[in-house]
Amino acid sequence: MKKIGFLSFGHWTPSPHSQTRSASDALLQSIDLAVAAEELGADGAFFRVHHFASQLSSPFPLLAAIGAKTSRIEIGTAVIDMRYENPLYMAEDAGAADLISGGRLQLGISRGSPEQVIDGFRYFGHEPADGSDHAAMARENTGVFLEVIKGEGFAQPNPRPMFPNPPGLLRIEPHSPGLRDRIWWGAGNRNTAEWTAEQGMNLMSSTLLTEDTGVPFHQLQAEQIQRFRDAWKIAGHQREPRVSVSRSIFPIVSDQDRMYFGRETDSEDQVGYLDGGAARFGKSYAGEPDKLVKELAVDEAIAAADTLLLTIPNQLGVDYNAHVLDSVLRHVAPDLGWR
Repeated sequence: MKKIGFLSFGHWTPSPHSQTRSASDALLQSIDLAVAAEELGADGAFFRVHHFASQLSSPFPLLAAIGAKTSRIEIGTAVIDMRYENPLYMAEDAGAADLISGGRLQLGISRGSPEQVIDGFRYFGHEPADGSDHAAMARENTGVFLEVIKGEGFAQPNPRPMFPNPPGLLRIEPHSPGLRDRIWWGAGNRNTAEWTAEQGMNLMSSTLLTEDTGVPFHQLQAEQIQRFRDAWKIAGHQREPRVSVSRSIFPIVSDQDRMYFGRETDSEDQVGYLDGGAARFGKSYAGEPDKLVKELAVDEAIAAADTLLLTIPNQLGVDYNAHVLDSVLRHVAPDLGWR
């Protein structure tokens, strides 16, 4: 068995060819798709966070709304850019969303990717400390966030409070027990995967890696996962970690599918440059279900992960994306032993 969810970037554009033409459309359709995904038997609804773009940006109202309208599906992010976050305020938002959902939050966080503006985090009031940089700031914010969501008191109470305080130091409220074990880090390379394990976070690995060793993408990603698990064991954590990978998978079972993705059937890995360094991008999987089963059966990274996130073309609308999810669950997953 493998958990299967969707990952949406929540794009919108006023183009007449888009089913998602405004921020309101993107948010409301995200809720509707999560409800539909739960009804279809999918396991997760995840959302990418970007700032200064026509994409989803403020995840916690959306996650709380989905949590209130669903009862089983995991809800999460992949990922929140920690360069932009006030970790204490984020801990309050995350605790509230997790409680509303009944403990179903799976929160993916990371250093982030190249953004729409230069050093956008500075506009949010965040400056790296002297001698530091934006990547170190993201990890520092993460460390504070991970510490305060444990639920331990750290703040000195006012001796004359407006309302009575419990004894001792005060913690962030609302506190959601168990949330600390459901934090994931989006790692772009093998070294970062090892650091993720050392911090006791679950591993998220997407459709790109910020390194290239010359081997196929899925093999490099499988090595990343193995190094994460080895580091987890060395760190001595008591629970079993989780690992997710993202893929673009489009079964062609209708003329509409063929119109949209018929040209993607020969997709291959791509090598490029990101942030000044080599990067390897994974291919898309598109084709008849029997073809996809054969191709996906040899994807070593999917085999190594417990969770698969299907990237979706959200601007094609709720109904079509629900159809894509249903096609994977119905026509592909059973033959691969995922269902």
